[in-house]
Amino acid sequence: MKQTITPTEKPQATLWQLFVTFFKIGSFTFGGGWAMIAIIEREVVDKRRWLTKTEFLDLLSVAQALPGILAVNIAVAVGDSLRRRTGATVSALGAILPSFTMILIIAVFLTPDMIKNSPTVNAIFKGIRPAVVALIIAPVITTGKSVGINWRTIVIPVGVALLVWSHWPVVSNPILYIVIGGLVGYLIERKNRKEAAQ
Repeated sequence: MKQTITPTEKPQATLWQLFVTFFKIGSFTFGGGWAMIAIIEREVVDKRRWLTKTEFLDLLSVAQALPGILAVNIAVAVGDSLRRRTGATVSALGAILPSFTMILIIAVFLTPDMIKNSPTVNAIFKGIRPAVVALIIAPVITTGKSVGINWRTIVIPVGVALLVWSHWPVVSNPILYIVIGGLVGYLIERKNRKEAAQ
């Protein structure tokens, strides 16, 4: 059974630790931001105990709502939460640098035809694909459990996913559901505070 972490028990993250942590995550994660979430959570919540599960989920919500790359957004959010602007900058550099370096090497030394026609590269990507799917599904399940989604409330994310996937005008825009979700959450929280004050 995991112990609850109080603010006084939280280890303080150094800038070097932030950089190394996100550099490591950025170096060994394939599949984009969603594939990184489970690894980031394991590092900053379970292993290093810099954040609680609730704090991490709140930062993840903010990172998803903002424009830009999710992997960079969550790195900035975590870094800012722990060491403010400097922490955000260092975390973002750690997350970006491995991908930037790999793309630069590929651009300099490999041509698109070499990658496309290489049996070795194709075999590697075929082996990576199932792992990427698992890395994307895992945080969806754990996040869903953490925010209290069960068989009664599963209709909300499934319904939104189907509407976005439908490509119908207006209703397929994910921004619409981010705004609605934020507004509904605000109204519910406001109602709960009023009831608690009475």
